[in-house]
Amino acid sequence: MRHYQSQGHSIAARRWRSAAGEIDIVARQGDRVVFVEVKAGRTMDAAAQQLTGRQAARIAASAEIWLGDLPFGSWAEAQVDLALVDGTGRIEVIENVLAA
Repeated sequence: MRHYQSQGHSIAARRWRSAAGEIDIVARQGDRVVFVEVKAGRTMDAAAQQLTGRQAARIAASAEIWLGDLPFGSWAEAQVDLALVDGTGRIEVIENVLAA
């Protein structure tokens, strides 16, 4: 969370649940929304491998539900980031991980 707060984002929600699933962190900066999935593992590679296609689809569906409640809805600027945490506590963020 500190990563996003240091970049001027506010944390709108933690462990937000919808009918489609859970999003670990929802951060906002103005009209921009960042949905963050956090994965931990012994190494960064091990953490990254934990994001499955099924989870990515769940996150995308949950993000759509969140965006549906905003004034601009699906027109809002949004992205999904993957925050990786290794066994030493080091954090690496992969931005816009679901971009086509």
